[in-house]
Amino acid sequence: MERTFAIIKPDAVAANQAGEIIAIAQKAGFRVAGMKMKRLSQLEAEGFYAVHRERPFYGSLVKFMTEGPVVVMVLEAPDAIKKWRDTMGATNPANAAEGSIRKRFATSIERNCVHGSDAPETAAVEIPFFFSATELL
Repeated sequence: MERTFAIIKPDAVAANQAGEIIAIAQKAGFRVAGMKMKRLSQLEAEGFYAVHRERPFYGSLVKFMTEGPVVVMVLEAPDAIKKWRDTMGATNPANAAEGSIRKRFATSIERNCVHGSDAPETAAVEIPFFFSATELL
């Protein structure tokens, strides 16, 4: 079993799509090991996305991620990282596979409704950023 970190972003939460996205994850075979809804502070968003600090989209990404509530999750499945990335679809919804979350719900490359860890090393940093070990079942 592998764990990955996922976020349902403010655009999808505001559009009442969180439940459907969680259902898609469960139907795809993921077990939800941890989940909570929260509103990211400026500092949390800046810290979480610090890897992108030098990129031109960093400021708008932080602003977007703090504009409303998000749902943060730890998903578990065999090969969870790759499986969740496939389930999400390409970052740009125009390039996302039919039936993927981003093809169905995302409105743009910037407002792409979900996030997922891209490697085991990333998941190892992202999961404890939002969850303590005692919060994961």
